[in-house]
Amino acid sequence: MMIYLNKYSEGEVEIIIKILIADDDFIFRDLVGDILRKQEYVVLEACNGEEAIDLFFGNTDIDIIILDVMMPLYDGWEVLAEIRKHSDVPVIMLTALGDEESEIHSLLKGADDYITKPFSYQVFLARVDSQVRKIRKERESSLSAGKIEIDRQSHRVTACGEDISLSNKELQLLIYFINNENIVLSRDVILNNIWGYDFDGDIRTIDTHVKTLRAKLLECGHYVQTVRGSGYRFEVIK
Repeated sequence: MMIYLNKYSEGEVEIIIKILIADDDFIFRDLVGDILRKQEYVVLEACNGEEAIDLFFGNTDIDIIILDVMMPLYDGWEVLAEIRKHSDVPVIMLTALGDEESEIHSLLKGADDYITKPFSYQVFLARVDSQVRKIRKERESSLSAGKIEIDRQSHRVTACGEDISLSNKELQLLIYFINNENIVLSRDVILNNIWGYDFDGDIRTIDTHVKTLRAKLLECGHYVQTVRGSGYRFEVIK
């Protein structure tokens, strides 16, 4: 598995789009990965259907899946079926199967798009960007959890009915917690997703930011729970 981290910003809050590529052809997979990395997307790679499933369920924040059909262990349709039992994440089939029957089968099984090999890079990126625009539009909407309200466009945050001021990192951290509600998040996972894989500072910076965030959230601060020996969990407690 290879992971590359790139970010882009929307307003003051960094937006990370993470894309999983599943294809058993290393050269092709690396080529597609390079195309996406140049567009500043995070890229995860799987070489077969089993690894694709493991990577998807092992990461809570994969935004788009690029999926080949003909892969060992589990084919792309089997991977798609398993993912659709639990998630509506956008899936783009990218395959050498150019017949109409395969395309219809994929779309009926829940794929969001279908691209055949060989393909135009411009068309491929346009299809990916189309899915990204939908994701960004969803992320721009308001977000709430318990007595916390976040307006993503204005970056206005209220807790217990009071406006609060958060730094960029504190806001990213709060949004990440809410999007992963009731999931235990290790410090390494938080660090990689908020500060990036290339962060070379002290991991204790997470504890400092969590402490400050809790204080600013007033009575809602207890939503952010410390899980001894594991990390943190966001849970709305009445």
